[in-house]
This record gives sequence, structure tokens and C-alpha cells, in this order.
Amino acid sequence: MTTETLEKPAKIAMNGVDVPTFLATLGAVGETPAIADFTFRAKGEWVNGTHSRATFPGFFGAMAEQPHRQDYAVDVDHPQVLCGADNGPTPVEMVLAALSACITAGIGNIASIRQVKLRRVATAVEGDINLNGILGLDKTVRNGFSGIRMTVTIQGDAPREELEKIVRQSVARSAVYDILTNGVAIDIAADAA
Repeated sequence: MTTETLEKPAKIAMNGVDVPTFLATLGAVGETPAIADFTFRAKGEWVNGTHSRATFPGFFGAMAEQPHRQDYAVDVDHPQVLCGADNGPTPVEMVLAALSACITAGIGNIASIRQVKLRRVATAVEGDINLNGILGLDKTVRNGFSGIRMTVTIQGDAPREELEKIVRQSVARSAVYDILTNGVAIDIAADAA
């Protein structure tokens, strides 16, 4: 047996993830932990009624200010049945979309690191909310979701058990899942002019 037969094959880019760069990033963060400190930002502007527009002006990360490669904006509104004009998804639907996107991104990264070729990843997310809380009609009802359910469909070139492990690891590492299940301190300041 030679040294050549003991070496693992180099990991290659897969599923649209540049695995060698991802692994190099992990190594760099391990050597310089401050690289991992990020601050993400969003700005909101009222348009009319319940309609607002969120923009994303860049972020701080990898020890420097970082621009997005293009401007992003999302219109958010309430549907007509909730006195809005339905100019976009509701704020709570944006939360569900964020959970879906975070878990899906994690699956793409984890599968690629494990060199599992994905054929399909799809999610279905639902959240239950009782509007009596938001409307102030019942103080015993919370304002937010009382429960969220998510189904992940994953297909790839690995056994079912391995694909399920990839999903579980993605959930365990998901920032959005963590925010939703553990909460986070929020400081809101009003700047009335």
C-alpha cells in the first residue's frame, strides 16, 4: 500500500457550491475568529396603508463593510381580507420564507461538503396565527405564530438516512431556526421627528 492509496480524493464544487473555497473559509475563520462577526441590515419605508418596502443596504462581515452585488427590495403588505392592498407577502410570510431559505441553503452547503449530489430540495412551511392577539381582542392570545410546520423534500445520490442527516444538520445550524426557537433580544428606539 502506498501513500497515494491512503489519500482522500479532493473535494470538488458541487450543487453550485464552491466546496474548496468553502473549506478554505472554514480554515480562515478557525485561524481568525473575528472574521465570523457579521452584522446584517435591513431598512424599511412605509409606502401606504399596510404596504412597506424593505431594502438591504449591505452588511458588515469578514472584518469589513460588504455591499450586495445589486440592490434588493421586497414589498410587504397585508392581503385585502386584512385591510391591505396585497402588494406583497405579509410580514409573517416573510418569516416563513426566511426559515425555508435558511434550511435550504444549509442543505445545499452540507450536501456539497459531504459530496452528495442533490437532485431536488423543496420545502413547504405553514404557520398558525390567531389574529385576536394582534387585533387586541384577546389578551390571552399571542401576537405571533402559535406553531410552525415544515416539510423538506430532498432527493440526491445518497441513501435516505444520509439525506435525512443532512436535513437534520441544516436545521441544527440554521440561524433563522435558532432565532425562532430561542428568541433574541430586540432593542427598538423610536425617533419621532
